[in-house]
Amino acid sequence: MFGKENMKFIDEATIKVFAGDGGNGIASFRREKYEPMGGPNGGDGGRGGSIFFESDENINTLIDYRFVRNYRAKRGENGKGSDCYGAKGDDLTLKVPVGTVISEKITGVIIADLSVHGMKVLAAQGGKGGLGNVHFKSSVNRAPRQFTNGEPGEEFELYLELKVLADVGLLGMPNAGKSSLIRSISAAKPKVADYPFTTLQPNLGVVKVDANKSFVVADIPGLIEGAADGLGLGHQFLRHLERTKILLHVIDIAPFDESINPLDEAKKIISELQRYSENLFTKPRWIVLNKIDLTSDYESIKKEFIKTLNWDNKVFCISALNKEGCKELIYEIMHYLDSLKNDE
Repeated sequence: MFGKENMKFIDEATIKVFAGDGGNGIASFRREKYEPMGGPNGGDGGRGGSIFFESDENINTLIDYRFVRNYRAKRGENGKGSDCYGAKGDDLTLKVPVGTVISEKITGVIIADLSVHGMKVLAAQGGKGGLGNVHFKSSVNRAPRQFTNGEPGEEFELYLELKVLADVGLLGMPNAGKSSLIRSISAAKPKVADYPFTTLQPNLGVVKVDANKSFVVADIPGLIEGAADGLGLGHQFLRHLERTKILLHVIDIAPFDESINPLDEAKKIISELQRYSENLFTKPRWIVLNKIDLTSDYESIKKEFIKTLNWDNKVFCISALNKEGCKELIYEIMHYLDSLKNDE
């Protein structure tokens, strides 16, 4: 699912779904050669088609739902004479990527969280078919002309949101080196530059540790101060980090602008995480001090980070550019993910 390089995706869409109406029942009577005044034989209308969503690991984006906004299932056929029921309307199954969350646009109620390949859920129920006059026959009414119309199908405005299913999430300020890191440890090839630059879309990469072990890492656009309030690009993608098992907070310890204090930048990211989501803030998080190839004093910088932030979790010193320290980092990540599986 995540093997494509530099994967781009549209991660949200709003659509309308219309289940099919039920077909109408009819009033009909037998008209045979020797029974010109036969009894009722009007059949029922068919049920309208329903709309389902199904998760498919071969689909990576919601982009198709940006171009087509309305989806309608077939209406049920009307009933017929000779006790013939109308045909049921065909159901409509909409395929979406694994990781898609479907909710009602107006109420915000979540209909489904399609986190596993092949999950299928009902989104809009087709209307019931109407009754033919055969149902209204009784001892006092042998020639009923009553019938009922089919019921309307359900219709909803739905919000589709794709949340990345990655094991590891990278976060940090723009130009912290997240894209360089994902290039260094995986086959993903996001754009990088030797000038202040931020990723515009999330990137996914598969990190192959050995022949039988790998994990998926997600690089989201860089955050800026105020991201939790909607500033910048990163806030749009913070939701993708909610499903990860561990976060790597990548910090540039040798910024282009000497007036920038890496410690202050780290505090801003931590503050934005806490303001956005307590769940995200309390998720396991390691600090990754990047660009040690540009400074010889990184060990003292590491000690300063641990002391100032009162940090009691792991801290790694790496150079994403020349891959120094990257092997140790990915082995520690794999060990941690394996321990989670064993606990489960």
